[in-house]
Amino acid sequence: MLKVFSKWCKYFFRLCKLPRFWVAIALFVASFLVTIGPLNVLLNQEFIINFLETYEGYAIALFIVLYAVLTVLGIPGTILSIAGGITFGLVLGTLLSAIGATIGALGAFLTARYLLGDWFAKKFHHHRLLSYLNQAVQHNPVKFVLTIRFIPITPFNLINFLFGLTSLHWFPYTVATFFGILPGTFAYTWLGVSGMNALQGRDRVSFFFALGLLALLSAIPLFFKKKESYN
Repeated sequence: MLKVFSKWCKYFFRLCKLPRFWVAIALFVASFLVTIGPLNVLLNQEFIINFLETYEGYAIALFIVLYAVLTVLGIPGTILSIAGGITFGLVLGTLLSAIGATIGALGAFLTARYLLGDWFAKKFHHHRLLSYLNQAVQHNPVKFVLTIRFIPITPFNLINFLFGLTSLHWFPYTVATFFGILPGTFAYTWLGVSGMNALQGRDRVSFFFALGLLALLSAIPLFFKKKESYN
């Protein structure tokens, strides 16, 4: 029993010397605090809007940082995109959400590749999606990333980490991610703007158009599947 305990102590002290161990601990603690801990208010749309209005002078920087951090933690940014539309309007809200999501996606990509690569590789080694990504990025990676990002129902946060396990270079990944998520980000931001207008008794037609755009973007994979089945 004593030998086993001693062995585990040596293993633990060896882990403590690794920077990636502390990164993993920090990510876990941050995810806990944001999801079920005291910081879960960051996922509350009303709180986000009030927070940004309170710190109006720093609202843009705070919004981008918050969006990026939540994305690295693997937390969907849908609520933030909607809140961004309500706070900043359609054009600026879309741009800021896209920037924040892209920075966060790059952070998750680099985390999986350089800091927690071994852990992610073991966890997703047999994942069919990882095998598919590894093959797909070998040929025209920019086009492939654009296509993946264009579909709003794609598991955005999981894809960020899995791309970090492939041979894809970070620069085309980042550029393609930014432009690829623009349509979906625009749709969610529009949903926030039009939803607020509808709640205030103003234009309600735009809200249904925004919902229609989201439905259209989400249905694109079905269209391609049908097209492939006919070929």
